[in-house]
Amino acid sequence: MFGGRLPSFKTVALWGLGGVLVAFLAIQAIPYGRNHSNPPKQQEPVWDSEQTRAMVVDACFDCHSNRTHWPWYTNIAPASWLVQRDVDNGRARLNFSEWDRSQRRADRAAEVVDEGRMPPIQYRLLHPGARLSSSERQALVQGLVATLHLGAEPDGLPQMCLADIP
Repeated sequence: MFGGRLPSFKTVALWGLGGVLVAFLAIQAIPYGRNHSNPPKQQEPVWDSEQTRAMVVDACFDCHSNRTHWPWYTNIAPASWLVQRDVDNGRARLNFSEWDRSQRRADRAAEVVDEGRMPPIQYRLLHPGARLSSSERQALVQGLVATLHLGAEPDGLPQMCLADIP
């Protein structure tokens, strides 16, 4: 093919770049990650304040509600796959738009925010409104506790008072 001589670095790099481009274009044909549907909003919790709701909208709604904002990069694989997975998992764990159904993980919402596990780093990098200061994080935790009717148990972890859920 090359007449007995080795290809130059430039030739190898161009072939490699061409291969990456072909692979990138090929993965665009995989349909997962482009179902950008937002099911209808059923019912939200009764928020303790508009401030709590605003903070939850900024920091949580894209993955934990039926009001997801789908940025342009959610149409391009492999980013579309990652975002779709995060939204699917988030809605399955806790969905602020479907408060009329059981929310088994609602009792953990304040805890994971307090621990800094939510919103996750990959979300905070692309969404400045989700970058909470220490005081904002504490206000959100307190708002979630009040909204979700959480109380402190002897071990200090928030627990849901099931009798208080509408």
